[in-house]
Amino acid sequence: EVQLVESGGGSVQAGGSLRLSCAASGFSIDDYDIGWFRQAPGRERQGVSSINTSDGSKYYAVSAKGRFTISSDNVKNTVYLQMNSLRPEDTAVYYCGRTTRYHSGSDYSHDYDSWGQGTQVTVSS
Repeated sequence: EVQLVESGGGSVQAGGSLRLSCAASGFSIDDYDIGWFRQAPGRERQGVSSINTSDGSKYYAVSAKGRFTISSDNVKNTVYLQMNSLRPEDTAVYYCGRTTRYHSGSDYSHDYDSWGQGTQVTVSS
């Protein structure tokens, strides 16, 4: 069974940091891209960052560039999102999703076929 489990969310003040984890099971992240998305209340799910765990290519939304870093540990079958300099507008539920190499780099949620349950990130001013 394909499963993605996010963890690491929490409440921080603006300027703080959090590290999210996405633990995969039932498949190898060697064979898929993993993306991080976020969804705030009343808004659509938006892409934040993704990684091709085979060649190491990384993609970032404009809002994440320079502040967020995506990485993977293929032995642990886990993808991470290090988030620094957090802002109140980063508040959302963060999800990780799986997509095929055909959609490598995609920030379109419909290109992803499996999702975790999400982890809440709250940034206060």
